[in-house]
Amino acid sequence: MPFQSHIGEIASLLTSVCWTMSAIFFEQAGRKVGSLAVNIIRIFLGIVFLGLTTLITRGMFFPMDATPYNWFWLGISGVIGFFLGDLFLFKSYTIIGSRTSMLIMSISPMITGVIGWLFLAEILSPKSILGIIVSVIGIMIAVAGKRLKLNVPLKGVLFALGGALGQAVGLVFSKKGVGDYDVFAATQIRAVFGFISFALLVTVMKRWKSVFKATTDKKSMIPIVIGSIFGPFAGVALSLYAVQHTDTGIAATLMALVPIFIIVPSAIMFKEKITARQVIGAVISIAGATVFFL
Repeated sequence: MPFQSHIGEIASLLTSVCWTMSAIFFEQAGRKVGSLAVNIIRIFLGIVFLGLTTLITRGMFFPMDATPYNWFWLGISGVIGFFLGDLFLFKSYTIIGSRTSMLIMSISPMITGVIGWLFLAEILSPKSILGIIVSVIGIMIAVAGKRLKLNVPLKGVLFALGGALGQAVGLVFSKKGVGDYDVFAATQIRAVFGFISFALLVTVMKRWKSVFKATTDKKSMIPIVIGSIFGPFAGVALSLYAVQHTDTGIAATLMALVPIFIIVPSAIMFKEKITARQVIGAVISIAGATVFFL
């Protein structure tokens, strides 16, 4: 069946939709309580949601049946993907702005394809390579704008590249670690290591007071809870299911369509104007994504 033959690609698209929704809700909360508080709370909630799910489906709240191999590779991917990747990305926002950062981040699928080839011996077909290139070009067009700064500090560019590399390595290592293991339990392992990493950072920065204060802000917690369902819970679990069933380069490309999917919701919720450049970029990206299903 066509549906079953493209289940990995479909899961990748659903991941992108989930991450689009989580980005909208986390942006709402982040404006009020800050990104660090949002990050550690969302991961903690993700761990709880994942544990309740596996308690129902597998009879255990915590992945006690995971092998040392699962723990090692999923743990590393959690630190790199959940923690370092996001940390570098948010830092680049403050130096070169989110638009330029997202433009640099759009090369992540290409980096993922190369790392997947090096670590997992994945060989992409010419058709898949074409799909990745077309999709990435579309994302770049949609993200770039008249206000895009080309003469930007090298430090900011390096942080954004660190974010792209973190996302790519995290995805490849998660595929290496998950194997045929339960995706919800595997996601919980990644989240646990991400949470520990953020907890250490919050401790070093002495920011626990602001984190606990954020949990008492009802207007912030509602979008954080909803965003956590779409992000660390459903989104990341779907991403692991996706890499179980398709090449990491293809999965990363379809997951990178968030800047395209977020155009309309942002226009509705934040009154952001939809530009011709965004529409053209969206059409090109969707055309590139379609190649994977041909």
